[in-house]
Amino acid sequence: MLRSPDLSGALEAHGRPAVTDAVRTVFSSLRRTIAADPKAASAETGDAAIAQRVIAVLEALSKPSLVPVFNLTGTVLHTNLGRAPLPAAAIEAMVQAASACNLEYDLETGKRGDRDSHLEPLLKRLTGAEAATVVNNNAAAVLLVLNTLAQGREVLVSRGELIEIGGAFRIPDIMARAGCTLREVGTTNRTHLSDFADNIGENTALIMKVHASNYAIEGFTTAPEEAELAVLAHENGVPFVNDLGSGALADLSNYGLPHEPMPAEVLADGADLVTFSGDKLLGGPQAGLIVGQADLIAKVRKNPMKRAMRLDKVTIAALEATLQLYTDPARLAERLPTIGLLSRPTADIAAVAERMCPVVATKLEAVATVEIITCRSQIGSGSLPVDRLDSAALSIRPRQQGRGEGRILTQITEAFRNLPSPVIGRVQDGALVFDLRCLADEAAFASQLNQLDLR
Repeated sequence: MLRSPDLSGALEAHGRPAVTDAVRTVFSSLRRTIAADPKAASAETGDAAIAQRVIAVLEALSKPSLVPVFNLTGTVLHTNLGRAPLPAAAIEAMVQAASACNLEYDLETGKRGDRDSHLEPLLKRLTGAEAATVVNNNAAAVLLVLNTLAQGREVLVSRGELIEIGGAFRIPDIMARAGCTLREVGTTNRTHLSDFADNIGENTALIMKVHASNYAIEGFTTAPEEAELAVLAHENGVPFVNDLGSGALADLSNYGLPHEPMPAEVLADGADLVTFSGDKLLGGPQAGLIVGQADLIAKVRKNPMKRAMRLDKVTIAALEATLQLYTDPARLAERLPTIGLLSRPTADIAAVAERMCPVVATKLEAVATVEIITCRSQIGSGSLPVDRLDSAALSIRPRQQGRGEGRILTQITEAFRNLPSPVIGRVQDGALVFDLRCLADEAAFASQLNQLDLR
């Protein structure tokens, strides 16, 4: 088979070892097929037929695992779909940094440099912090801060803030791994300043506030002001740390969105350290940002674990380019996809629906009806969980109702998912729903619909 002209192109493209393994894989499969049905030998064991199967195996193995998808789920910052879509400036910066670059090299002195030097000046400018450092995600940032400042000691946290986020990440578990002891204060729905004051002792390392970004407690509730917690902490000689989670660097109310606490605001209220994510409301790559007092940041930097959590060069480049966009707030919505998508006018989305509905309906007319519906998008990734954004969607419903309806809906969903650029929606009330808030490239979406396989 390796000498077969039918595989000459495969040998050139994939190399002899890979083709050899693929041939053996196909032979093994054919042996099982022929053992079960000897008549299959004449139809499937010719050189051309085997070569075709070998090429199919090679193409499947060489196909990238990560592929672009159309996120039409209605969740803008979808954790499973990569959260924030990166701005063009960040993508260009990643490409530039992919070769040799001055990652840890000071071009002025010719000596070894520091990775933080590429990001710290921007973060200080945007947040008003004395110093800043960055690690690979916000969970790592929280873990590093706790391990640095509270190992072997107690951390005071309101019982209503002992959150769990995606992937079973729980604040109590992180505290245990960081080597500190959690001391819960108050109750789930009501925590007072006195609850913190009554629990501060000689073994207290810090007071921590955790932003409840993925849920909300409503009704009979109370919580101390952050400025009050900061004063209490400082009166007792301990730091006040605020984990903002999906923290935003711009005032979202300027874009018609609910206001979300910003690092600059909580630092102004007295927080000593603030941690937040890079790939949520900030709209950049995955990262955990730590900003605040210079002496505390210096301690965090000296923690041996920081090396295990550091950013690579392309992520630093993407984050720097994203942060640069915030220095020009007037153009942020047009240059940063996250803000642009979250603030996209409902009328624009409805216009997209009017254009796309007949296109999709034509491709599915034999098996489904397609109609435009109103819906509500969500921000996602634990950001502003209660608030919803008015949007428009396509509702795709099988023509066959009753028995077999579910099977057809599954086939339609899988057909869209198997396109070259998979289209991911959500199944709701017996229909496949495509929320069009995040559909930016209508031409690319429509051009691949001819490849829908509804068999």
